[in-house]
Amino acid sequence: MAVLPFEPTPFFANKSRAFWNLQFAGWGGYFLLRAITAFANNQPPSRLLIYFMAALTGFFISLILSVAYRQLITRKPLVTWGLTAVSLAVAVGVHAFIDGWILEMASAQSDSDFVSLFIGIYLYDLTVLGAWSALYYAINFFLRVEEQADQLERLEAQATSAQLAMLRYQLNPHFLFNTLNSISTLVLLKQTEPANAMLTRLSNFLRHTLVSQPGGTVSVEQEVETLKLYLEIERMRFEERLQTDFRVEPQAALAAIPSMLLQPLIENAIKYGVTPQEEGAMISLVAQVVGPRLRVTVSDTGPGIRKGGSEGLGANLPGRIRRPSSTGVGLANIRDRLAQAYGDEHRFEIRSPDSGGFSVLIELPFEEIETGERSTPHSSAPAQSAAATQPATASLVGGMPTPQRAT
Repeated sequence: MAVLPFEPTPFFANKSRAFWNLQFAGWGGYFLLRAITAFANNQPPSRLLIYFMAALTGFFISLILSVAYRQLITRKPLVTWGLTAVSLAVAVGVHAFIDGWILEMASAQSDSDFVSLFIGIYLYDLTVLGAWSALYYAINFFLRVEEQADQLERLEAQATSAQLAMLRYQLNPHFLFNTLNSISTLVLLKQTEPANAMLTRLSNFLRHTLVSQPGGTVSVEQEVETLKLYLEIERMRFEERLQTDFRVEPQAALAAIPSMLLQPLIENAIKYGVTPQEEGAMISLVAQVVGPRLRVTVSDTGPGIRKGGSEGLGANLPGRIRRPSSTGVGLANIRDRLAQAYGDEHRFEIRSPDSGGFSVLIELPFEEIETGERSTPHSSAPAQSAAATQPATASLVGGMPTPQRAT
C-alpha cells in the first residue's frame, strides 16, 4: 500500500502564496471599505490618502506580527497567548501613533487633542489588528490539525499495510514441503522427467507469488491463473483424484480482490477434501457479480465438517477435525485479511451439509481492477475442455441450507 502524501486544502497548498494573497486581499478590502465609508459621508478626497496610509501601515505592521506569531505558535499555550497579547498591544500602539500623527498633520489639529485622538484610534486599530491576529492563528491551527490528521491517516494506512503483509506471508506452506518431498521421491526413483516438470511448475508458482504485492489487489482472472499454477503442481501428486471445475463470469473476471486470497481455500480443499478419500474429490470455484457485489464460492465434495473439530478456521469458527499438521492459519487468515481490507463491507461464510462437502462463500464490494494492473487475458479454452471431461457439478449457489454467519 502506498504511503499517502500530505494534501492540504487547495488554497493553502502553497502557504507562502496563500499568506500574501490574504494580506493583499485583506488590507485592500480594509482600504476599500473605509474609502466607501468616506464617499458615503461626503468626506473630502484627501481622506482617501489618509486611509491608504493607514492600510499601508497596517500591512507592514501585520508582517512584523506574522514573524513574531510564527515563533510563538509552537510554544506552550501560556507563553504563546501571553507574548501574543504583549506583541499585539505594542503593535496597536505603534499603528495608532502613526495614524494619529498622519491625521493630525492632515487636519492641523493642536497638540492638546493628540492624546484623545490617539486613544480613539488605538481602540479602532486594536479591533482591526486583533481580528487579523485571530484569523492568523485560526488558519495556522487549522492547517496544523489538518496535517496531524493526515499523518494519523498515513500511519493507520501503513499499519494496515503491514498487517496485511503479515497475513499474506502466513499462507500455509505445507504444499511446498509436500511438493519438495514428491520431487525428492521422483529423483530417487530416477524419474527425471516428472521431477523436472514438477520443479518447473513449482518455480513458476513461486515466481508469481513473489512478484505479487503482499497488500495489493489483483483481478479475479489473475488470481485464477495463480490457482491453476498451484493445481498443476498438486495434480502431479493426486492425478485423477483431483478434479476441478472453475466457472468465472466475464464481468467477475475483472473484479479486484486481495492477492492470494483464494489459494488457501483451494489448499484447504485439497488437504481435507481430496487427500482423505481414496476416490479424491471435485473442487469447484464460482465467481459471479450479484448486484453491486462480487460473490466467490469455493467448494469441494470431500467428507465435510465433523462435529467437535476445527481445521484452523480460527476461534469460534466451526470446522473439521484439526489435523496435527495444521498451522491454524487457513480460513482465519482469510477472515482477518478481509476484515482489514473491507471492514464490515464483506461477507464470509462456511457451509457444510450433513450429506458431506464443504464450501466457503465470500462477498466483496465489486470494484473493477485498474487497467494498468490487469494482465493479458488468458485463453479459457483449456479450463473449459478440462471441465468438459470431468463430471458436471451441481449449482454452488442454490440448494444449500441457510448459512450461519461465521464469527
